[in-house]
Amino acid sequence: MTAWQPAYVALGSNQREPEDQLRRAFDALATVRATRLVVRSRLWRTPPFGPVAQPDFINAVAGLLTQLSPHELLAELRAIETAQGRVRGVRWGPRTLDLDLLVHGTARVDDAELTVPHPGIAERAFVLYPLAELAPALEVPGVGRVDVLAARVDGQDIRAL
Repeated sequence: MTAWQPAYVALGSNQREPEDQLRRAFDALATVRATRLVVRSRLWRTPPFGPVAQPDFINAVAGLLTQLSPHELLAELRAIETAQGRVRGVRWGPRTLDLDLLVHGTARVDDAELTVPHPGIAERAFVLYPLAELAPALEVPGVGRVDVLAARVDGQDIRAL
């Protein structure tokens, strides 16, 4: 039997009732095989990231325990996105649902399909603020402690709902 690993997933949406999209995504995460949804952050309203003009996002983070490998968990996340109407289009554009694997235990993965820890984690307040709610002392492998990282980013435009 594979050992249980902690994993953290970022959730984001700015299309088709974003708050409902995230609530449905949390429910779907709770049904992933060999995985337990342990904790969820509050919802946060955040400005869009990147060069595309679009509505604000609703973001959150889920804390999981999983026996799945990082790639297996990624496949489950993509299936949830697809089930909720995600169509991959413009990079950093509007999304029905975006699920990003942030951290998977102490794993470090960097291949064509997946990078863990998530490569933008240290710069993104919309990820770090909800993650710090759940796991402020989490050591992101090769990056640093979540609370220290969160204190370094500008979160003035982010607000908890």
